[in-house]
Amino acid sequence: MFKNYLKTAFRTLRKNVGFTVINILGLALGLATCLMIVLYVADELSYDRFNEKASRTYRVNEDLKFGNNNVLYAVAMPPLAQALKTDLPEVDEATRLKAAGGFHVKKGNESILEYGTVFADPSVFNVFTLPMINGNPATALKEPNTVVITETTAKKYFNSTNVVGKTLAIDNNQLLKITGVIKDLPKQSHFHFDFFMSMASWPDSRSPEWLRSDYNTYVVLKPGTDYKFFEKKLTALLKKYSESQMQTALHVNIADFEKSGSYFRLNLTPVTDIHLHSNRTGELGSNSSAQYVYIFSAIAIFILLIAGINFMNLSTARSASRAREVGVRKVLGSPRKYLIAQFLTESVLVTLAAAVIAFLLCYFYCRCLIRYRAKSWLLVRKP
Repeated sequence: MFKNYLKTAFRTLRKNVGFTVINILGLALGLATCLMIVLYVADELSYDRFNEKASRTYRVNEDLKFGNNNVLYAVAMPPLAQALKTDLPEVDEATRLKAAGGFHVKKGNESILEYGTVFADPSVFNVFTLPMINGNPATALKEPNTVVITETTAKKYFNSTNVVGKTLAIDNNQLLKITGVIKDLPKQSHFHFDFFMSMASWPDSRSPEWLRSDYNTYVVLKPGTDYKFFEKKLTALLKKYSESQMQTALHVNIADFEKSGSYFRLNLTPVTDIHLHSNRTGELGSNSSAQYVYIFSAIAIFILLIAGINFMNLSTARSASRAREVGVRKVLGSPRKYLIAQFLTESVLVTLAAAVIAFLLCYFYCRCLIRYRAKSWLLVRKP
């Protein structure tokens, strides 16, 4: 019986080629557009989820209001990370990153300007999932003038990833010893660096100052910790260490400072929310916005509804021309359920054809987009 439905459906669709092509292409374009938007939304929502501890990892931010100035910082004080590990038992691990700007790296007679540089604490490998190809993550960044580089960078300068123990000459002939090679960071990361230099190489990292913020600080909380409850403890921690420095520098205590309408406070942002929900001063990269996700999701739903309505309208318009066929079938004794099955078979075939075309369109578009982005990435990174 089903075989007869298929034969009849194919014969009917082939008999009305114009209608069939219009219906399939209209539905296919709608499905393809919706699918591409879904892929974009899924990609935006996947940022930083490659980290094994992503659900427990947070960035510590500072909110500062002083006089008429109100600034939201993505950075915190130099000694904060150590204080978090020492004073708060809910903390499993903490680490700091500080963008280093850029420097020139010597390659033979060339001097290549590199911008993907950052100072990092040794604990960075305990917070973020940065798989190491060569080297020991436990000791890689403990000594001054050491650096961990990405796989692409190792191949760029040495044509090999087996480069642990070799040196890179940077500005003013300073030598950095390579102590590790990690896999390239996923594109779905809120920061992208090729050179992770030891924080011990940066003297300012040992500063005891609590009245300035310039280090991106991340904390991993122990399982089961409520980060909103933990966030409240940051106020007491900040007061404990900054009160004396504020009195010395500003000749005022924190209570009087807040009475004047000013404040500086610490809060947390889940690492998985940074890409879509953070636009603070001191970000390690350019982030997107959740508004784009909401807008494109609404557009996808709207396009899918329009494609479906268009499909139904075309099918309904054509049903009038098939009234004679339905009447003949009824006269010949065809039950109502068989007529429904026949029309459903035709609709399913059209939908399947549209879905296949939509997937193919999406596949080839994504292939072209990946090649274009790869070329653009190489042009941007070309020295």
